[in-house]
Amino acid sequence: MKIYQKINVYEDAQKRISYLFDEFPNVVVGMSGGKDSCVVFNLALEEARKRNRLPLSVMWLDQEAEFQSTADHVREIMYMPEVNPIWLQMHFKIFNATSHTEEWLECWEPGKEWMREKDPISIKENVFGTERFHEMFTKVLDYYYPNDKACYIAGVRCEESPTRYVALTTAATYKHITYGKILNKKKQHFTFYPIYDWIYVDVWKAIHDNGWPYNDIYNSQYRHGIKIQNMRVSNLHHETALKSLLYLQEVEPETWEKLSRRLSGINTIKHLKNDAIAAITDLPEAFENWREYAFYLLENLITDEAKRKVYAKKFKALEKKYENLVHHKNGLYKMMVTTVVVNDFEFTKLSNWERNPELNAWRHFNNKGILPQKRNKFIHG
Repeated sequence: MKIYQKINVYEDAQKRISYLFDEFPNVVVGMSGGKDSCVVFNLALEEARKRNRLPLSVMWLDQEAEFQSTADHVREIMYMPEVNPIWLQMHFKIFNATSHTEEWLECWEPGKEWMREKDPISIKENVFGTERFHEMFTKVLDYYYPNDKACYIAGVRCEESPTRYVALTTAATYKHITYGKILNKKKQHFTFYPIYDWIYVDVWKAIHDNGWPYNDIYNSQYRHGIKIQNMRVSNLHHETALKSLLYLQEVEPETWEKLSRRLSGINTIKHLKNDAIAAITDLPEAFENWREYAFYLLENLITDEAKRKVYAKKFKALEKKYENLVHHKNGLYKMMVTTVVVNDFEFTKLSNWERNPELNAWRHFNNKGILPQKRNKFIHG
């Protein structure tokens, strides 16, 4: 349920960021180059100016396989006199969802031809104790603030995912705040999302009303016919960003050429078009059911035995967990099929499926035996 207030979301975000500056002596803006982080950065910069807490620390974990427009936009921010740049261009690993044979992009790997040269002001040596993308955010705060309270503020919004709505409105992360996550409770390190309740119209209104510079890739996407609410900025081979590859050659041809040389599977996705990444809706006639199809693909598409065992363990654990799910169980197996097809070794799509609010209610019903107040498709069909 939404509760409407007299204050608008812009003013509310300002209040939230002000509170975070009250609570945390060390605030770092997590930068992606997207429209949401553009808003968060500018709101945080406004607050830092008021408090004379400049320069403002800004972190970008540069994944190398980025739109050139993103690199150009973030570079402008990092060179601002009011910014303390934490621009990470060092060796780390991120999963490659475009290929079953080259499963990782070793970002900034020594001896390789990179997508672009490293910037003079970037951090080029990985001193953080991990090579994994998702672990890096915790490790960076640990490194810079080992004995002090610290937080990231970043641009994640509930509108883009119903599962985020549950995660960011349900349980307190820090004092009364739900819109965040705990990185290290003992050290008091957190991530917060102060514009979690904004919609995309709010984001663009704030950018244009204030005249804030933003990533030019959005203009290219608009000219290409991408719906405004569907525009995304992410690394170009992530399992949730593969649609960018369908138009990358048209909007940034030089980036396309560099990425095709750098990473296996990029050109394949382009030629397969949307069939490679669309949701699987029709069961092939050769298979009796969706479970059979999912495990067939697992056996025949995942050629690395160790990797196949990880997939199989995850799939069987989910089967056990949801063995009492009667209605819509095919949804689980369809998501397994998609997971294998797009090589989602991080199981992002399955995790998102599990965080469906109605599935949460089903789990509560299954464990407690209490029916939800409103009709639930997983229980009632």
